[in-house]
Formats: sequence, C-alpha cells, structure tokens
Amino acid sequence: MVEINNSTVPTAHTSTPSPCNNYVEFCARKFSNITEVSAHNSPFSEVGNLASNQEYSVTAQLNDGIRQLQAQMHFVDNVPHFCHTSCDLLDAGPITNWLTTVYKWVSTHPNDVISIILENGDYRPVTDYVSFIESTGLVQYAYIPSEIPMTLSSWPTLETMIQANQRVVIFMDYDADQQAVPWILDEFSQLWETPFDQTNRSFPCTVQRPSGLSTQDAENRMYMTNHNLNFEINLLGIDILIPYFTLLDETNGVAGFGSLGQGVSDCVDLWNYPPKYLDVDFYNAGGGSVFEVAATWNGVTYNRSCCGKTSSGEKKIQGYYARGFIWAIFGFVVLILVH
Repeated sequence: MVEINNSTVPTAHTSTPSPCNNYVEFCARKFSNITEVSAHNSPFSEVGNLASNQEYSVTAQLNDGIRQLQAQMHFVDNVPHFCHTSCDLLDAGPITNWLTTVYKWVSTHPNDVISIILENGDYRPVTDYVSFIESTGLVQYAYIPSEIPMTLSSWPTLETMIQANQRVVIFMDYDADQQAVPWILDEFSQLWETPFDQTNRSFPCTVQRPSGLSTQDAENRMYMTNHNLNFEINLLGIDILIPYFTLLDETNGVAGFGSLGQGVSDCVDLWNYPPKYLDVDFYNAGGGSVFEVAATWNGVTYNRSCCGKTSSGEKKIQGYYARGFIWAIFGFVVLILVH
C-alpha cells in the first residue's frame, strides 16, 4: 500500500529543478501517489449542448492544471470520433483532431505528465485505433510500463517518466491488448472506478468497474472517483442523463454534503489512500475548488488562478448553461423527430 499523499513529501532531486505537474514536490513521487483532477468527457465542450461536460477546450483544461483526460469513442464511416453515448447527440469530431491538440500541448510542456482514458464505445479491437493515434505524433511520448499489470508500487516517479520522455499514460477501458499494443494500457487491470452516471449526491466510494474485483486486489491499484452529478430528463419518451448544472458549485466544492472534498475524504476513510483521479464535470465550476481538493490530499498548496479566461468559473457556467438550455432541448427534440 502506498502512503497517503499528504504524508511526508519527498524533496525533488536537484537534477530536475523545475516543477513536475506544477509542483517541485511531485518530481520524486511515484505517479501512483499523486492525486490529479480529471476532465470527465474532456472533448465535449459544445456550447448549449445538453451532452456537454466541460466549458473550456482541452488546451485550456491542461493549462489550468487538468492532468487526466477522458472521453468515449465511436466509429463514424470507419473513423473513430469522440461521441457522447451517440454521435447523433454530440459528435466532437475525429479523435485525431483532439489528440493532435493534446500532442502540441505535451510537446511544449516537457515537465508535465498526463493521462488519457480512451473509452472504446464500440468495443473494437485496440489495433483498429493504432494508426489514427500514431498519426497525431502522441505515441512518441507514450509510457510503456515495466510490467503487466502495474501495481501501486510499480509505477515510476514523475521525474523518471520526464527524463525518459514517456509523459503520456494512455489507458483503454475495454479490449486493450498490451502484448499487441504495449503503449495502450488495459485500464481495469491497473485502475478501478467508483460508480459512474451518479444521481446520488452521497457518491459511494465502492468498486463498480471492473466487476468482481476483490478488496485485496482493489487495494493494490490506483482508482478513479467519478464525482460528477447527473439528473434524468425524459424527452419524447427517451430518458437521458445530463449534468446537474445547478449544483455544480456544491458538487465541485471543498466541503459539505455532496462535495468533492467530502467524497475524497469518504474514500480515504474506506480505502486508506486517496483516489489517483478526481473525475469531474465543468472543472471550472467552483473557481478552482477541485484543484484545491487535490492539493490538500497531495500535501501541497493550491495557489494558481482558475480557470480559462475567467476568475469565477462557477458564475460563468451558470450563465453558459442557462443561455443554451432551452435551445439544447429544442435541438434534441428536432433530432429525435428527424430520426
């Protein structure tokens, strides 16, 4: 078992004087022993679309301190796109566009290590994605693990990953094959997740995926808490879940019922170590509170400005959704009628 992140902080080696993932203290820490904020459905930032989960672009997300990106893929005309459940609902375009943007950011930030979880929505063989990902250039930074699977203690330090220039950890949730494609890691043999699509503000910190995971095995892996709150609406007899945007400030908060801060504390009470990833919607709601929660469990101080081009993310996001909400419902109804 790794130590809880807010325990004694190692001193960074003098060979890497620059901060690693924004903190010098992180350089000598294992990758598995740093809690990072994750952008749930990172590419889905279309204004006014009910299926959007973020406000800012992936470049802004990374600039603000997001170090884990996650999204679902579906094939459209034999090309993988980032789509939210259905490409009719929200199609963020070919994965190559977004991954190329990520590549450009990574190539200009040599002291940062990020993660990407690619959700294989069509359950296609991992080899179907290889040529598309390779075309973006991102593979040159991809981390190749020293063993399969990686346990908590197996992961290298950020400093080691930076010096090797293997600074992008790519996971796939289903049908990964690390023997065939060693730089796409099988997510659920190395990382477990709490329940997703939550409508319950208590956010239970239990294992949902992979199913049947023993407590002993769970305690030896990193994990991600899915701390994004949804509510269900029915349009023309179709039930869909959308972000509970009127409670974003509370959900992303530092303390209080339903808050991210309380959720992580509950996880630590249950598992004795904090999540690796805090997966949130509209990370800017709360004006940086999600990063403050991560910093607390990492034993460091969050003193950066957030987020994007505004200093008050929670206020902007309310207006953002209020303006687009009616139009989004109208558009969805039209879409259903057309189909």
